[in-house]
Amino acid sequence: MPKTMQYTKGSIIYFAGDRDERIFILQKGSILLTSVDIETGSSVVEHIREGEFFGVKSAFGRFPREETATVTTDSVTVAMSLSEFEQLFSTNKAVILKMLKVFSKQLRNIHKKTESILNSHEEISQFTGMQSVAHCFYDDNQYKACCDVCIKFFTRFPNAPNAMQVKQIYLASKKRMELQQTREKTMNYSEDFSQSTVSSGLKQFSLPAFSRFAKTFESGSVIISEYEPGDCFYLIQSGKVQLVKCVNGKKKNLDILMPGEFFGEMAILENSPRSATCVAIDKVEVLEFNKQNFELLITGNPQIAMILIKLFCKRIYDQKRRFKTLVIADPQAKIGDVFLMFDEMNPCPNPNERSRRFNLTMQDIAHWTGLSIDQVKDEMNKFVEKHKVEIFTNYVIVNNIIDMKRFVDSRCQQR
Repeated sequence: MPKTMQYTKGSIIYFAGDRDERIFILQKGSILLTSVDIETGSSVVEHIREGEFFGVKSAFGRFPREETATVTTDSVTVAMSLSEFEQLFSTNKAVILKMLKVFSKQLRNIHKKTESILNSHEEISQFTGMQSVAHCFYDDNQYKACCDVCIKFFTRFPNAPNAMQVKQIYLASKKRMELQQTREKTMNYSEDFSQSTVSSGLKQFSLPAFSRFAKTFESGSVIISEYEPGDCFYLIQSGKVQLVKCVNGKKKNLDILMPGEFFGEMAILENSPRSATCVAIDKVEVLEFNKQNFELLITGNPQIAMILIKLFCKRIYDQKRRFKTLVIADPQAKIGDVFLMFDEMNPCPNPNERSRRFNLTMQDIAHWTGLSIDQVKDEMNKFVEKHKVEIFTNYVIVNNIIDMKRFVDSRCQQR
């Protein structure tokens, strides 16, 4: 059962870095949440009002607390476990929608900061933006994806002033795509999707009632394009989806989504254009839900509401962690922090094992750091000379992950 907790002025409910899976509601009094801005290092203070929740993100994501909760006047809170929160609030549409909108706004703010670090373009119109996305895929020889973006453009903005330019991109890309397909046929190419990928749909969405929402996308297809209006979101039942942004004409990988994850929900909650492009890595089966049935969906299926909240908490944590890497000024420390980030996401079962293998290429490291390929190669060669890493075609061995952490920390402290 939830517990009523009384705190005197000056008490600390929890510290940043604590692992505490309780969720709190402030009933009476005042509480300050104090955290550190990743980019500037300055303090960020948030005032909690009576009736508001706090401690939600770290509880749902099972991450260390990002902030310290300090009691500024004698206060009364209700503390509950994650399971107790789900029992009490999973069917409360007003609470769930408010949380989702707050988390969606936080995630979009992190995306904007990330774009700024990556020297993203200035504000442009949706149709100009979609043209730049199509160009980005064309330049990367992903002609099917380019054609998909162009088709979405013509569907959304048939009378746009740049329609002729997009048509030219489409025709050139279609011609090259047909040449690619001809070569693949002569090579007797066939796709082989693993059974585990195809059959790993979520059980709770396998009922006949959900079949009308089902859609399938072939490998390389663009499911949603950055800049297009957001009027639906997706649940992956099988296959993998790559999230990318086109920054200054170059593709930047944001994430890879697996079965059971949602995407496209931010635009639904905020009524805003898409903030990223989602591409099918292999054959992808999804359920597509629109704005009209979104609220009905989460009201009638509390487990979906909980999945969405957990997903937002994970994405916010992951994007903040990625942003922490991007703001590091020293290029070698920035690259070293990529290895630390992946080690945190996939901890070694044997904590005494110092060597780590990371399935990262030079291109992957460039994506995660925002550095050029040439910069990454130069800095990685310095690591090799110091016997800190070994480079292979499709992976990197970090010889001592503890030593790598010491190296990154020392370089960052020298700023």
